[in-house]
Amino acid sequence: MDEANTKAAILRDFLDLLDWQIPQNTQLEYSVEAFGQTYKVDYALILDGTPVAFLEAKGADTALTADHDEQLSSYMMNKNVNYGILTNGKQYRFFQRRVDASNVNVQQVGDIVLEDLPNRLAVVKAFEKDAIESGESGKILGRINELREARRTLEAEKDDLAVELSNVLADEVSDAISSLAETQAKEMIDRLVADIESEIDADSTESPKDGDIGGHSPDPADSHIVGRIKRSEIEGDNDAKVAVFPTKRSGLEFLRENNAWGFVRIGQNPEFVAMYLSEDVREIKYVARVSDIVSATKADLARPREAYFESASDEAQAGFDPDQQVVVFEEGSLYELEDPVPYETKYPQSLQYTTLGALRTAETTDDML
Repeated sequence: MDEANTKAAILRDFLDLLDWQIPQNTQLEYSVEAFGQTYKVDYALILDGTPVAFLEAKGADTALTADHDEQLSSYMMNKNVNYGILTNGKQYRFFQRRVDASNVNVQQVGDIVLEDLPNRLAVVKAFEKDAIESGESGKILGRINELREARRTLEAEKDDLAVELSNVLADEVSDAISSLAETQAKEMIDRLVADIESEIDADSTESPKDGDIGGHSPDPADSHIVGRIKRSEIEGDNDAKVAVFPTKRSGLEFLRENNAWGFVRIGQNPEFVAMYLSEDVREIKYVARVSDIVSATKADLARPREAYFESASDEAQAGFDPDQQVVVFEEGSLYELEDPVPYETKYPQSLQYTTLGALRTAETTDDML
């Protein structure tokens, strides 16, 4: 489609998705001076009579280029507009004008193909009318920028950071654990990078509905989550050992399907497992009683092992380790907590242990980790 058809068929619906309405708060063909000439921005998004964002459209038959990026950036700089979107209906590039002391520039904060928009709502939400009007947009994009910078630092300095962490543990505990601690520190950094990527690309600010997680949607009737329970109602001794695992929301599918958790390394025999949901949820939200711990190669799973790895088709590429284990739960013991434990400052970046008593009484994660 050419530009006119792209606008008619796609972009008005896209603007409607962001709650920008024509003509109430969206002006077409807005005049802007750039490169010594007067140009027309396709859509100016208006609040209180002032443009706060520009949307520049190209035809679906036109590939987006760096020249298009520069064009929109010039429009934004000329009119002191903080937000911009460049799109051909198939690809969406999001921009933010940033002011740092005397330095003013426009940065790209997202480059998303149409099919991936539902998985990148954290960025999209920043361009909604209410978010820009309330100032929430700056907070959303500021956090995304900070997380991206943190990810770059972790990736670039992974080895040095792992050595520093292992040295701290060696000084505080024992030199004997130095080499082990360095290996574990690298794995922790890898998990932290993955969690950062997950939060940057968070697909929603709401809790998922049953069957909406991952590429496979089990029948809710087949879910092993038997219901909801208050922490005070969990039966067991206060000193019973609880293994606390972190998981992304996609990991809930494994719980539901298998009444188990994997693929992990676990050196102790806990009586319970508690699941901490990372991303935007940040709560200890599920609990189950442990029945058995078995080798991942012998575990009876609902699907083949490789089906649970998203990034590769074969186990070696996906990071499968034959020494990993699967923690099997007692039948009918997997519950969602009615009173989940909210995050404060501490959260399990990897397996941690606590007690059932601490889980029952904790007001935040800091009270049990």
